[in-house]
Amino acid sequence: MTAPRKTLRADAQRNREHLIATAAEAFASGQAISLDAIAKRAGVGSGTLYRHFPTREDLVEEIYRDQIRPLRDDARALLATERPAQALHAWMRHFAEWAGERRGICEALVSMSASGRFGTGPVCDEVQHILGMVLDAGSEAGELRSDIDPVDVGSVLAGVLSVAGAPEQSAQLDRMLTIVVDGLRARG
Repeated sequence: MTAPRKTLRADAQRNREHLIATAAEAFASGQAISLDAIAKRAGVGSGTLYRHFPTREDLVEEIYRDQIRPLRDDARALLATERPAQALHAWMRHFAEWAGERRGICEALVSMSASGRFGTGPVCDEVQHILGMVLDAGSEAGELRSDIDPVDVGSVLAGVLSVAGAPEQSAQLDRMLTIVVDGLRARG
C-alpha cells in the first residue's frame, strides 16, 4: 500500500480525502464501479487517483482503515469469556459479518491473498495482529498450535469468505470456520 506522504500539499491532501469519501460513497451504493469512474465522480484525473492508490485494494483498505479497529476489542472480549479456539471461531464469524457489510473488502482481501500481499496494509495488518493475539492465547493455553502464522490464517479466512461470505451462506460459513479452527488445534 502506498502511504500518503507526510507533507502532502494542501490541494493533494484535499484530493486524497475527497477520493476516499467519493469511493466510500460509491462502494456503499452496492453497485460495481471502476476506479476511473470514482476519479471522475471526485472531479480528479485518473492519474491523481492512481498516484494516491495504485490498486483498487489500496483504495478499499484505506476506506476501511479506521472501521476495523473495533474488531480488536471484540477479540479481547471473546478471549475474556471463551476458550481460545471458540473465541477464534466467533471472531472469524464477526469478521465475516463485518466484511459482508462493507462492499469491496472481501474482494480486496481475496485479491491480496492471491497475490501474496495479505498483511501489507491497514486492514490486513490489523487482521494479522488480531489473529496473532488470539493464536498466541490459544497456544499459551495449549489449545491451538504454536507454529501457525497469522498471515496464513488470514489468507485462509479470505479464501473461506470468497466461497461462503454472503449472508445466505451463513451455515456453510460456520461449517468451514469449524474446519479451519479444528485444523489449528494443538496435536497431542
